[in-house]
Amino acid sequence: MGNGTLTALVCGAGGFIGHHMVRRLKSEGFHVRGVDLKHPEHSSSAADEFIIGDLRDPAVCADVLGRRFDHVYQYAADMGGAAFIFSGENDAAIMHHSAQINLNVLEACRRHGVGRLFFPSSSCVYPAINDTDPGVPDCVESSAYPARPDSEYGWEKLFAERLYLAFARNHGVPVRIARYHNIFGPECVWTGGRERVPAAICRKVAMAEPGGTLEVWGNGTQTRSFLGVDECLEGTLRLMRSEFTGPVNIGSSEMVSINEFARLVMQVAGKTLNVLHVPGPTGARGRCSDNRLIQAMLGWAPQQPLVAGIERTYAWVEQQARKHATVA
Repeated sequence: MGNGTLTALVCGAGGFIGHHMVRRLKSEGFHVRGVDLKHPEHSSSAADEFIIGDLRDPAVCADVLGRRFDHVYQYAADMGGAAFIFSGENDAAIMHHSAQINLNVLEACRRHGVGRLFFPSSSCVYPAINDTDPGVPDCVESSAYPARPDSEYGWEKLFAERLYLAFARNHGVPVRIARYHNIFGPECVWTGGRERVPAAICRKVAMAEPGGTLEVWGNGTQTRSFLGVDECLEGTLRLMRSEFTGPVNIGSSEMVSINEFARLVMQVAGKTLNVLHVPGPTGARGRCSDNRLIQAMLGWAPQQPLVAGIERTYAWVEQQARKHATVA
């Protein structure tokens, strides 16, 4: 590590967004240390050093963050898609594990100092009452209060936001907080129960025979906005380089229903499938990133069309599905 080289620590560097962030930081000249319970699943990490460790353990966290970093990105968490979050079976783990990690990371950053500390919150912090009409969801940052998230995952993220802001006020830790809206792209979790809607639908379409059936949970009228991982990283780095603490939405303002998303995936795949609506966890009735604050504070907002992200993600998921079928 040469003199003047910026240093970064990526917690959760074996996960989807953390893995991509390591690669982006390396492309910008950072010396990067990654830490996770496991290495990235689909390709080697670009990190200069990669530590296998459990950040729930204060001793491990103190060792990993045993010096000052210019940037720390705290992606380590216990999380997953709707099937994982809304089953009720993982609530204690979601809250306990993620809170342990955040408490340990914040204390280590307080002790050793940090240039900037990033925490990715979630659109799940917004109250359930904000999305009763899927056509007009309310995701203005200030509308998170009065608080009433619809999942323990949302409550944990909201608590963490307040925890980071409290450390900023009381201990001078320079934090930056973004509320991510459905980030997707190549090398995401695409099977196994923790995958999110984009990867799940891409997988189902890729594995279906033309003219076959595509299962969609619920009636498919629930709305979302989905953001490609590259723009997610761009927004995050712009926030880190700004003087704005947040929380601020980082997401696409292009809202679609799940039925519309499924049609777009079929269009990209060149397949016509019969959509079958089945019972399953659907989450919020409607969510879409409100980008007025990020535009005002950073002079930037995501612009890439959804179909471009679907094309990249579907191609990758289809490739994985083919490999899986060959092995099976």
